[in-house]
Amino acid sequence: MTENVWGYRETSGRLAGGDLTGYKVEATDGSIGKVDKHSDEVGSAYIVVDTGPWIFGKEVLLPAGTIVRVDADDKKIFVDRTKEQIKDAPEFDRDKHLGNAEYHNQVGGYYGKNRL
Repeated sequence: MTENVWGYRETSGRLAGGDLTGYKVEATDGSIGKVDKHSDEVGSAYIVVDTGPWIFGKEVLLPAGTIVRVDADDKKIFVDRTKEQIKDAPEFDRDKHLGNAEYHNQVGGYYGKNRL
């Protein structure tokens, strides 16, 4: 069974309409940065993470399906990927890739295949 990688899991604790900007993002093996942007668009939900010093000057786009849990009290998001899997994902450029169907398919394919 293939889960929709672009939709939030029912068990994530994500509250529709809540602002995730500024939440810390935790991979399975440590922190990767903070949410800079997010989308709740049906069939295309994601978070954009500013990786700060981890991958200096880079942002990464994570489909909502990678989110395991949203902790609103601690303002943290937990994803089911390792730092290495996230670092190896297709490179994200906000100006080129937001709203780009080809990039959307590329990222969806990467995260759909690379599950833990």
